[in-house]
Amino acid sequence: MHLAIDGYGSPAELLSNPEIVLEFLDKFPERIAMTKISEPSVQVYRGPVPQDWGVSGFVIIAESHISVHTFPDRNYLNVDVFSCKEFDLNNAKHQVQAMFQIEKLEAWVLDRGLEHLQPENASKVVESERYELQRKAKP
Repeated sequence: MHLAIDGYGSPAELLSNPEIVLEFLDKFPERIAMTKISEPSVQVYRGPVPQDWGVSGFVIIAESHISVHTFPDRNYLNVDVFSCKEFDLNNAKHQVQAMFQIEKLEAWVLDRGLEHLQPENASKVVESERYELQRKAKP
């Protein structure tokens, strides 16, 4: 599972604070039943476009990784939770929304690596997933 979140309307003072991003990455894995296997890494980035500055952070979990990128001048952030283990999507979205006081949250879930399953099961799982995607895409 790969949960991608775009958050709009967060207070700039939260998004510009490396300590807030660090605290989020330190506590969030446990809150979604994941296993943190590294200390979070957080950096402040200032590039050639002044409004694009922000705080980026990353933590490795046993199940894969979690990343955060903030854009304080735009009151925007994105969070990715990539895991080989299923997790409670609603809880994850709630935790992110609460920590960063997001006014509007958009989220997508990507199922990744389905063809990497056991050969005897992979074709059935992939066929079923593709059928569901096609069914949902029809008006």
